[in-house]
Amino acid sequence: MNKYNKEELIEALRAVSSIIHKCEKAQEKFSEGTSHNTLLENRIKAMHVSKALIEEALSSTE
Repeated sequence: MNKYNKEELIEALRAVSSIIHKCEKAQEKFSEGTSHNTLLENRIKAMHVSKALIEEALSSTE
């Protein structure tokens, strides 16, 4: 895995957090069980995994 500096990780964390927020907001517009809703659920889960990995990488850089 590539090594990223602290600033790159912080910027990535901001971007991922923003994507999570936007997906959660967009998800409110779609009914439960629709393909759009399911797609957003999967994206949100993936972004939470990404966020956790970035946070873990940040904690190891300190």
